[in-house]
Amino acid sequence: MRQLICNDRVYADLRFSERGLVMFIDHLKNDISQYLRSDPRHIYFFWKGRVAFYALLKAMGVKEGEEVILPAFTCVVVPNAILYLGAKPVYVDVTEKTYNMDIDRVSDAISDRTKVIVCQNTYGLSSNLDGLKDIADRHGLYTIEDCTHGFGGTYKGEANGLTCDAAFFSTQWNKPFSTGIGGFAVVNNGVLAHRLSDLEKDLVGPTSKELINLKMLYFVRRYLINDKTYWPLVRIYRWLSRNNLVVGSSSGEEISSVSMPEGYFKAFSNVQAKEGIKSLSRLPKDLDVRKMTARLYNKVLADSGKCHVDESLFDDHSFLKYPLLVKDRAKFMRLAEKHRVALGDWFLSPLHPIKGDLTPWGYEYGKFPVAECLASHVVNLPTTPSDVGRVVQFLGDHIEGVMDAR
Repeated sequence: MRQLICNDRVYADLRFSERGLVMFIDHLKNDISQYLRSDPRHIYFFWKGRVAFYALLKAMGVKEGEEVILPAFTCVVVPNAILYLGAKPVYVDVTEKTYNMDIDRVSDAISDRTKVIVCQNTYGLSSNLDGLKDIADRHGLYTIEDCTHGFGGTYKGEANGLTCDAAFFSTQWNKPFSTGIGGFAVVNNGVLAHRLSDLEKDLVGPTSKELINLKMLYFVRRYLINDKTYWPLVRIYRWLSRNNLVVGSSSGEEISSVSMPEGYFKAFSNVQAKEGIKSLSRLPKDLDVRKMTARLYNKVLADSGKCHVDESLFDDHSFLKYPLLVKDRAKFMRLAEKHRVALGDWFLSPLHPIKGDLTPWGYEYGKFPVAECLASHVVNLPTTPSDVGRVVQFLGDHIEGVMDAR
């Protein structure tokens, strides 16, 4: 397990330094670079992970009319970043085993306008990066690893984010480590690093109101969320976020429109970095808990002949969430709330969280049957629950609601 230099003593010294405010971001960057074993000069912070993705596309010179290939099972903010540049998202169906892009279908999606292939990491599991890079190299394309779920995981023993030309990560709520709102890019291509450094000059800073709002949310998350309050507070937070009343993972414009919101290209702050330093220091322990919890779920499911994560994937999988296919999602979610189990709903549509008409994002229903089936049945078991025994008991008690292994 990689060791982090962040500890309570270092954090305390930093907090009272004359340059503390400046150094928080530098300190977090160094911690991340040590964990990934990457060059800290090639790590770039942004207000959100999707902004990092947008910046990478700009650095790669993606222009109007060009195409970016991505999985047909993702968050709507990913195709939005492509659309903001006037480019076209081209979707590829996924596999049920990994929830990632079906590599056998990628070549058919490439045209003379294709510029980038997005290699998504779903729930903590990496794509077939070697195969995707081989395809990209044959066609002279860039590759970007979507590591918004994947910090802490690996691909063939190497940290996620280091195999493609570049990668972007999210540090939003419920991500491997959290800054509340936030994200960063890692660049493994020197030319791109130079271009991204130039783009940083165009970032706008967060407002004082946004930072005060963010500090308030840290307090709520740390002291008010528990098994009893989880469901009502999640509903309140999502409503406030959609209506732009709090700093949220997705503002109303980001999930309801294909037009770039005002102030989208925004910089990371020291407030976020300070929170990230503390959160990142807990990651090695969290990863151990996630894998242990996933193995408990796997045993219950496999013993009952139900769908479960393939054991061959465990070595690299960081298990941000444990994906589970259920027969009736609405019913299963109601049962989870009744029993105070913090069940997740990533991704409840092919372009989460949008339901209904997806044509503004260039998505055609019926063309991606696996993605659409998964989006109709998937829920996410928590991998760092406060009481894992109670979640395992819930799973066992309601095992008939889980889809059978295929």
